[in-house]
Amino acid sequence: QVQLVESGGGLVQPGGSLRLSCVVSGTFFSVSTTGWYRQAPGKERELVALITSIGHNTNYADSVKGRFTISRDNTKNAVYLQMNSLKPEDTAVYYCSAHLIYDYWGQGTQVTVSS
Repeated sequence: QVQLVESGGGLVQPGGSLRLSCVVSGTFFSVSTTGWYRQAPGKERELVALITSIGHNTNYADSVKGRFTISRDNTKNAVYLQMNSLKPEDTAVYYCSAHLIYDYWGQGTQVTVSS
């Protein structure tokens, strides 16, 4: 039984910041690779960032490198996405995921970057 719940989305002006949170229930959080994905209307879902269970290695999409930071807190069963210097093209629904044998997804949280 694995459940993911995202929060922290909202409306922000270009250049602003948001911090997304994802709480993951389930006994295998600490050994799961966790990621953030996003999907804008008319576009395919794309990987934003990953953080692995082994070594907590991170991987970022080229479009967000240097601006976004993914992290996790195993004591809280949580994964975070700090988003800085936001651009209008970052507007999308952001989804948290946990990858084990199967892929688990949250319901998503809307991020809108607009002036």
